[in-house]
Amino acid sequence: MGCCGKKRTQFFARGVDPPSPEPPHNNPPLRRPASPSAVFFEYIGETGLTAFGPITGRHYRFSAPGARVAVDGRDAPSVMAVPSLRPVRSVL
Repeated sequence: MGCCGKKRTQFFARGVDPPSPEPPHNNPPLRRPASPSAVFFEYIGETGLTAFGPITGRHYRFSAPGARVAVDGRDAPSVMAVPSLRPVRSVL
C-alpha cells in the first residue's frame, strides 16, 4: 500500500489551504441585541397574568393587581394589546 503523506505534503506545498471543517448544524440561533429602552406596564386585572413577548421570547409575570413590570421596548407594542395591562411612566 502506498502512503498518502507525500501527496498531502505536495498539495499543501503549492500554497493551497487545507479545507476547513464544516460548521456544526446545531448552532444556537442568533439573538438580537437587547433593547436599550424599557416600557413599564401595570396590571389592572383581578388575579395575576403572564404576558409573552413575541420578539424577545420573554415571559413577563404580573403577580397581582397593581404589579408593575419592565417590558423590553421591542415587545411593548404586543404587550400593549393585552387588555389588562397599561403602560405607566415610572415604577414608584
